[in-house]
Amino acid sequence: MSLTIAVAGKGGTGKTTLSALLILSLRERGLTPLLAVDADPNANLGEALGLSADLSIGRLQAETLKQIHSLPAGVPLSRHLEYELHQAVVEGEGVDFLVMGHGEGPGCYCAVNHILRRYLESLRSSYRCTILDNEAGMEHLSRRVSHGIDLLLVVSDASPTALRSAGRIARMADDLELEIGRRCLVLTNLHEELSDLAAAEVEQTGLEIAARIPFDEEVAELNLSGRPITELSTDAVSLVEVSDMLETLLEKEEVA
Repeated sequence: MSLTIAVAGKGGTGKTTLSALLILSLRERGLTPLLAVDADPNANLGEALGLSADLSIGRLQAETLKQIHSLPAGVPLSRHLEYELHQAVVEGEGVDFLVMGHGEGPGCYCAVNHILRRYLESLRSSYRCTILDNEAGMEHLSRRVSHGIDLLLVVSDASPTALRSAGRIARMADDLELEIGRRCLVLTNLHEELSDLAAAEVEQTGLEIAARIPFDEEVAELNLSGRPITELSTDAVSLVEVSDMLETLLEKEEVA
């Protein structure tokens, strides 16, 4: 069974950190190979994983549009793109990494988009689990890899602004008509119990809480020093909480 987990949330709430923690925990559980997709135009999941991609899907698309009329005769566009897409996948230890990059912008070519979408859906089926680190709005996800999300994890800290944003993101998923099996709220960077105001905002999101991740000094130190989350100790409080969350969620998804 191939599992797809999408992570979304307001900027600054720990969305990318959660994506990296999920990958660490899934790899520890042996659910490999994994595919990590940075679907946020402000891409930084690679830094969290200690991986670097030289080519993004957005850049590949732009370059293809520029040279589409000068491709070698007899080479189908699909074959050219699939070859280039293979080059865009960065191989890591138990996890491969792909950067979506910026949106298409003017000059969008529908045939290119169709081939990209078909390839990405095929690519995901080759992995035990795919983690999608999305921009808050999730339009990028809708355009590129919208088919079949098993879990949507909406990330928020305890601030009313972030929690209201989490509710809007959940509703946006409905507006975009994304195929989502289950959606949950993940609270991050908690220093104490939720205030009455925060608890009321959580209820307004309509999302069940999958995890309450406390502030992790070790994660903060790694971020400040520019080091990847992969250097986190196995007993870090954030990683333990994410592992416990996955234990419950994967059991419900019947993933061994």
